Amino acid sequence: MEDLKGKTAFITGGASGLGLAMAHAFGEAGMQVMLADIEQDALDKAVSELAERQIKVAGVPCDVAVRQSVQEAAAKTVETFGKVHIVCNNAGVGAGGPIDQVKPADWDWILAVNLLGVVYGMETFLPLIREHGEGGAFVNTASMAGMISPPGMEPYSATKFAVVAMSEGWAGQLAPENINVAVLCPGFVKTRINQSGRTRQAQYGGPVDSPVAADSLVNSGIDPERVGRRVLEAVRAKERYIFTHPDMKAFAEARFAGILAAFDVAAQSPALAGMDYKTPDLSGGVVGNG
Repeated sequence: MEDLKGKTAFITGGASGLGLAMAHAFGEAGMQVMLADIEQDALDKAVSELAERQIKVAGVPCDVAVRQSVQEAAAKTVETFGKVHIVCNNAGVGAGGPIDQVKPADWDWILAVNLLGVVYGMETFLPLIREHGEGGAFVNTASMAGMISPPGMEPYSATKFAVVAMSEGWAGQLAPENINVAVLCPGFVKTRINQSGRTRQAQYGGPVDSPVAADSLVNSGIDPERVGRRVLEAVRAKERYIFTHPDMKAFAEARFAGILAAFDVAAQSPALAGMDYKTPDLSGGVVGNG
């Protein structure tokens, strides 16, 4: 989508951090922006700030863990701007810790927001983009924790690996319709992800203090505005994977090297010797082949 002027972007978690940075970048490119966020005060402030920049903007309260809330936000966006072209399923939270200290509510919370929030955004906005037939893009925020899995971050990494996997599959399905699906995998960025417990919903135990151990890593990260600009250029170029920390390539290479080495071990396995099974070609997907 090279020509973005006059088109509309919908961004969850849009009142701060990466979401607000994306709003800045899209707005400065001439787009209309709908910010969706669970924090009303922050949302009001962000809308006012963008308006002062002469960006056409509106805000809508939205809890991405609730399908109906996402649907209502979508309806408000169409009512306000008519069409939606870019959807950034960006809202996310953090939880983790030693394996015997992660509580059931932590799992419920992070899966609802980080994983199902993306599902709800895709299923709600895809028909709207298809309806106007002008093409579009989804940007699903994962993380480098969707490429590598550091110990102690298993709940977070599980959701981010899932976002990467889902986005890869959806990208293959929707490319023929001129709808690009990209997955954003940043490293450490100066956002408030380390304070995400401040908005933890009552059904998941209510607000909790931020994990102090993560503070220094997050606070020493890159400026979110750089990420916003990176997303803009990636959307224009129809990229599938959006990375923001080139120096983290070595971590991914190390993981992939271990995986490839394991295939080599399997190829020499006596247990598999003489096996004549050949896996079917899956490059075109398996949808409809059940």
